Amino acid sequence: MNQIVSREVWLEARRKLLAREKEATHLRDSVNAERLALPWVKVDKTYVFDTPTGKKTLADLFDGRSQLIVYHFMLGPDWEAGCPGCSFLADHLDGALPHLNHHDVSLVAVSRAPLEKVEAYKRRMGWKFPWVSSFADDFNFDYHVSFSKEQLAGETIFYNFTAIDPSEGHDELPGLSAFYKDEAGNIFHTYSSYARGPEELVGTLMILDRAPKGRNEAGTMSFVRRHDEYEESLKAQSCCH
Repeated sequence: MNQIVSREVWLEARRKLLAREKEATHLRDSVNAERLALPWVKVDKTYVFDTPTGKKTLADLFDGRSQLIVYHFMLGPDWEAGCPGCSFLADHLDGALPHLNHHDVSLVAVSRAPLEKVEAYKRRMGWKFPWVSSFADDFNFDYHVSFSKEQLAGETIFYNFTAIDPSEGHDELPGLSAFYKDEAGNIFHTYSSYARGPEELVGTLMILDRAPKGRNEAGTMSFVRRHDEYEESLKAQSCCH
């Protein structure tokens, strides 16, 4: 239980926090500016994905726009269902699509599972956003979100821009990558983010951060389930019960 105080004392404390919140906002603006200023890398390799309308290249995924966001969704070839954390994030994507598309940005999820498994899980979850398979392609491996048995048996794997112990990894890990296509059709890799990097896409977490108990979690997103797996008896209770 937090300290109970008068409205005047609360107001003083809130103003101090507001100053810190403004600092965080200005820092976010500065980081965003640095992100936009990052150098780009030309993508010379041809990637081909399985989609509901046939084979498509990375260029095709732009769907007539100049910018592409790829969410690396954790769903491996032998997985029975998608990652709960990725599913939690994906619940927030459909509402953003009209706004992104109108602003010259296409968004696509990519998983290494075969297309039929991707489509089945997408139907289960009721999502509409584009989702393709890189099952027969190196895309996931090249962007360091999928790892072979041989890699996991080695001394290190490369994730989140550093070498980590394979015991800290998995065959599939989350991430987000951004690409730009110029008028000549050249594609450039402009940005990638891993681990908790894409967390700001999860609006539910941003709301919870402002709730009295915050995220109320034992570990990072420990309370999260796929949206069709929450028990009815828990819906009106605290997620720590």
